[in-house]
Amino acid sequence: MIFSIKYNVKQLRITFNAVMDTLLIVIVVLAVLVLIIGLVLKSAKKKPLIVQPIPESFRQLLAEQVVFYKQLSPDKKQEFEKRVQLFLAQVRITGVKTTVEDMDKVFIASSAVIPIFSFPGWEYVNLHEILLYPDSFNHDFEQKGNDRNVLGMVGNGAYNHVMILSQHELRQAFINKTGKSNTALHEFVHLVDKTDGSVDGIPEFILQQQYILPWLQLMHKEIKEILEDKSDINPYGATNEAEFFAVVAEYFFERPELLQQKHPELYQLLSTIFKQQPAIPAAS
Repeated sequence: MIFSIKYNVKQLRITFNAVMDTLLIVIVVLAVLVLIIGLVLKSAKKKPLIVQPIPESFRQLLAEQVVFYKQLSPDKKQEFEKRVQLFLAQVRITGVKTTVEDMDKVFIASSAVIPIFSFPGWEYVNLHEILLYPDSFNHDFEQKGNDRNVLGMVGNGAYNHVMILSQHELRQAFINKTGKSNTALHEFVHLVDKTDGSVDGIPEFILQQQYILPWLQLMHKEIKEILEDKSDINPYGATNEAEFFAVVAEYFFERPELLQQKHPELYQLLSTIFKQQPAIPAAS
């Protein structure tokens, strides 16, 4: 009798464990199914992105104000226009105490497209919105006070996936055809740099392995010359490697012929990084 009871208890334990194992498997399967169904429904609800043809007013602004665009061949101009429109369809631009005009949209989108123009299909997945301030601001995003020395910034924390730009500085960069600076382009280069996970001046996502060491060596050499006041590169580029990369990228796209003349090695490596030769107009 005692043996029979022990045997029955053992059998009950085995049965219970089997039931629990089966129940656990069912729960896991159901959870996976719920996840899959949720993803399918979310995908189904997501509206397809509609990219409108570029307005003629935008095309006129590009032709009059964006030197990079003017130097492209007709086919490349069409491609540039499509990518401008795609960017504007994907990223929201919001004015903060200012009105966002067509000029601002064209200038921001152009600044986004220029550095990645040789990378088909590139999208700024780490950017959802651009806040446009009337002028400079401080590190607390305040637009008043004497410490307003910020012209552009890629946000983090609460401002993750957000870029903040000065409207005045944005426009000046395109109106002034002889300058070496473009704050919006500078910030987009930071985003390109950030694609590999860190903003460190080494854009590993687009820079082939064999060029990393030469790039590091050249960066440190050029930064040393800036600190010794022996360079025409913006001194802000000596802040760190990330700022150096963004600053010289501005120079590369804004005044490519001058950069090639004064810093041929730097120009060549930047051409390798961005897969572009802006000193040689594509339309020629």
